Amino acid sequence: MPNQTWDAELYDTRHAFVASLGADLIDLLALAASERVLDAGCGTGDHAAAVAERGAEVVGVDASPEMVERAAERFPGLDVRVGDLRDLGLSGFDAVLSNAVLHWVPEADAAAASLAAALRPGGRLVAEFGGRGNIAAIDSSARAVRAEAGLPDAASPWYFPGIAEYAGVLERAGFEVTAAWLFDRPTRLEGDDGVAVWLRMFGSHLLEGVADTGAFLADAQERTRDRLYRDGAWWADYRRLRVTAVKH
Repeated sequence: MPNQTWDAELYDTRHAFVASLGADLIDLLALAASERVLDAGCGTGDHAAAVAERGAEVVGVDASPEMVERAAERFPGLDVRVGDLRDLGLSGFDAVLSNAVLHWVPEADAAAASLAAALRPGGRLVAEFGGRGNIAAIDSSARAVRAEAGLPDAASPWYFPGIAEYAGVLERAGFEVTAAWLFDRPTRLEGDDGVAVWLRMFGSHLLEGVADTGAFLADAQERTRDRLYRDGAWWADYRRLRVTAVKH
């Protein structure tokens, strides 16, 4: 799991789309009142709070203390905890929800096994995260700037699988995959520096060794203009993998 430090305020103020665009995942859970739900990678708490509003008992877990602290501030009384998705040590849940998190856990088999262990038999998993080809334009542009500056290639902390690959991960963990979608979802970024701010928020590994961060980010952003700038705005080239599954 990457040693990623999260700016929770920047996440909420400039990247609120992460939670809002994943909100319909809650509908896929088809919740019944009093069910126990695990929000695996709860971020700053939006989805956990929305699940609680539907009458479920929810526990939110995130690897980032900064995110958990902000979730607790935003939603007093919400059960949010710091935890590692690869080894949660939880059990007895009726459903697991996970949005925009599992691509941060390249140890996919360990994470899937941990989520399966958290579920009772017949429990449901609904997850969405970056799929194969996600943010390829942003990533390649930043890497080109690194190469021209004579910097070494940066190891990626991300895991962007296709449908067949991730179905295999879930099946090995004891799930039956009931549906899967891999789809493009161009996502509008806020501000004239949208790509640069995205890289600052999510791509810290691409900034390692950079002497002038501002110039680097401006160059990387400009290189994506022909692919990612339209209608007066920057659009991240998101591709999402959405899956639903049931634990055997």
